[in-house]
Amino acid sequence: MRSFRERNPVVVGAIGLTLVAATLVGASQLDRLAAVGSRAYQAAFSDASGLVAGNEVRVAGVRVGKVTAVELARDSQPHVRVRFRVDDDGVRLGDRTAAMIRIKTVMGQKYLSLEPAGAGHLPEGGQIPLDRTAAPFDVVHAVTGLADTLDKVDTDQLAAAFTTLSETFADTPDTVNASLVGLSRLSRTVADRDAELRTLLTRARSVTAVLATRDEEFRKLVTDGEALLAEVRRRRDAIHKLLVSTNELATQLSGLVSDNRARLSPALRQLREVIAVLQRNRDDLELTIQRMAPFVTTFANVVGNGRWFDSYVQGLVQPYQPTTGGR
Repeated sequence: MRSFRERNPVVVGAIGLTLVAATLVGASQLDRLAAVGSRAYQAAFSDASGLVAGNEVRVAGVRVGKVTAVELARDSQPHVRVRFRVDDDGVRLGDRTAAMIRIKTVMGQKYLSLEPAGAGHLPEGGQIPLDRTAAPFDVVHAVTGLADTLDKVDTDQLAAAFTTLSETFADTPDTVNASLVGLSRLSRTVADRDAELRTLLTRARSVTAVLATRDEEFRKLVTDGEALLAEVRRRRDAIHKLLVSTNELATQLSGLVSDNRARLSPALRQLREVIAVLQRNRDDLELTIQRMAPFVTTFANVVGNGRWFDSYVQGLVQPYQPTTGGR
């Protein structure tokens, strides 16, 4: 079998590019492959309420599919048509199934919630009518709309109008007059607090905008928190056993100390006395160690050649001196 170096590089390159292209095409078609075997439906809403394609479809809080399209239906009664698919074969949608757009996160992300009902069967491609759909109230849009509306209100003119109205009805019965006077005071209070109210609503709108831009981060934080709690829940038994074992160990150690207190107390007292003696003679011990160093070095050299001592005695034998002369 020939190696790659011996093969035609053009053929090898063409095969490699073909495999890469096939991988990229397959990755781009994963969503369509997931849709194989799923069932497609649609629902009519009077308001899309921020629902977009790609949002989840849930039944009882469990993800069973996704929204595929959100479009305006130009029928006799204009409405929003939401197309979605259900990937779970175990989900059965009856002929009285209801659909609602719910808020998934505090940042306003939505999902389509289904409530299966009815004895019949919703045919594939069937539509849930307007009378069985509902959309949530969007607080973010409400605050933004209120801020925009108040920006256009002339509070001074409104206060003047209420004042004129109260003066006009000055001769009316006391109940009507008191109501109008109260409205006039209310309008004056609103006019006096106009700058503060505008500032408050402007900052509220800024806060909602910042939260909207941080939606992914908040969602990831919530997801990570859920994963952490799930892991702690899974490890609950192990943590419980660890705490119980620790408690038992502490109990046993307490019993051991109690049983051996009569023996341990003298030993500890003597140990403290020994430590005190060593501390009082610390300088002498250090001096002893310093002076023993040369002796230990010499002694190691003496016995370093085996099971005997190397020694040298000077002057034990007189050196030989040859005689000179005629003899």
